[in-house]
Amino acid sequence: MEERAETEEILSLKGIEKTFTGVRALKGVDFSLLRGEVHALVGENGAGKSTLVKTLTGIVKKDAGEISYLGRFFNPRHPKYALEMGIGIIHQELNMMDHLTVAQNIFIGRESTRPGGLLLDEGEQNRRAARLFDRLNMDIDPTALLGTLTVGKQQMVEIAKAVSHDLRVLILDEPTAALTNNEIAELFTIMRGLSDQGVGMIYISHRMDEIGEITHRVTVMRDGEYVGTRVTRDVSRDEIINMMVGRVIFETPKEKSAVPDDAPVVLKVDHLKAGRMVKDVSFSLRQGEILGFAGLMGAGRTETARAIFGADPVQRGMIEIKGRPVWIKTPADAVAHGLGYLSEDRKRYGLALNLSIRENAVMAALERFEKNWFIQFRKVAAETEAYIEKLRVKTPSIDQIIRNLSGGNQQKVVIAKWLIRNSDILIFDEPTRGIDVGAKSEIYALMTELAEQGKSIIMISSELPEVLRMSDRVVVMCEGRITGELDISEASQESIMKLATMRNQE
Repeated sequence: MEERAETEEILSLKGIEKTFTGVRALKGVDFSLLRGEVHALVGENGAGKSTLVKTLTGIVKKDAGEISYLGRFFNPRHPKYALEMGIGIIHQELNMMDHLTVAQNIFIGRESTRPGGLLLDEGEQNRRAARLFDRLNMDIDPTALLGTLTVGKQQMVEIAKAVSHDLRVLILDEPTAALTNNEIAELFTIMRGLSDQGVGMIYISHRMDEIGEITHRVTVMRDGEYVGTRVTRDVSRDEIINMMVGRVIFETPKEKSAVPDDAPVVLKVDHLKAGRMVKDVSFSLRQGEILGFAGLMGAGRTETARAIFGADPVQRGMIEIKGRPVWIKTPADAVAHGLGYLSEDRKRYGLALNLSIRENAVMAALERFEKNWFIQFRKVAAETEAYIEKLRVKTPSIDQIIRNLSGGNQQKVVIAKWLIRNSDILIFDEPTRGIDVGAKSEIYALMTELAEQGKSIIMISSELPEVLRMSDRVVVMCEGRITGELDISEASQESIMKLATMRNQE
């Protein structure tokens, strides 16, 4: 976006400090926001971005430093107070109620009532929502149940709810992580409209192309410290990444497969059908291979992985592991046959968020640590420590509750879980979604190392540069079917997209 003419500072944070149980999360951080500005806040997972904005909204109490808002000292006591003062936040995980209507979600606690104040006036409430959507150029039915909307539309509703509070500052935390390209374009249109109305926005994202498109300035954090602020149009992607990680990261495509021609097939899937999204899928996976699965949203890639892993019922088809037919009806069957699955939704399916790193890391392999009906806790601790060190998980101890880790470190714990289980076949579903470039590079190196050790990996990814960097071979899906396979030596973004849009003509 072009640099804004306005230079009025509406928000200033100076010398912000925060410590959690001996870990210094923020170390004298400075940040400012101008009226109508979209200001990117970037850094590796664990850099302190979320903690900083939580101090601004009253979710976390700062230990030291000053916040100035609209020219006055500001000390947010809780999120409701911050919202009433005009500072709203849209979290990565949406926080609304599916069983209520759109209008009911927006005005919950501020409902429209009939004269006397005893009876709700649903009609007026719907009209209020319609006027709000008209102002924001959103095409949403106020009377629709929220649960019937796409994730993108639900996010628009949450933005509308925040704006309805006479918003001056809007914080968006990874807002595009689960959106389609069309929904991202719609979100950016709304953000530009808010910018024109003078709303300042703090935009947290790991997607460098989006930062270049939608933001005016970029502030970089590293290890809880302020690194620097740049005007977006004057800084390159590589410069931002170097500021984030303190080193240069190269993302060049893989030129040729590393898998020997005589590598044995460890997984074979024939004519798999499962539900509406997996119509007829056949492919093979070889030992030591990273097999990329590409396709647009709704192609059936995740559903294929879930069917193979026993999470969804299979209606037809055959699965062979190491040359033998297997019948996988549950995830426990899959684990017993040497499969591990890293779900795209790690918080919902991959982790027990209220348990410790230690408990999460060994939950898939507890029988290995049993002796005479007792768990060998020293052995559990030693093995967990070894993998936490190997994967460079940032944590004060293995007893840290998993919920308190950054997204990248949570993902590493999920990987540790399947490595401790010693799974031979690993399904990585969107392994770097919501993860910064530094953690991405570490996970890429780990996947390469696992393949070199003879592990076999299916990698589902919506990021074509990631598919081209990591895969030995690429399988492309469209509408529940495989539309083609490409050796990495012949794969390109253009060839993959051609197959990804090859709709069935039946």
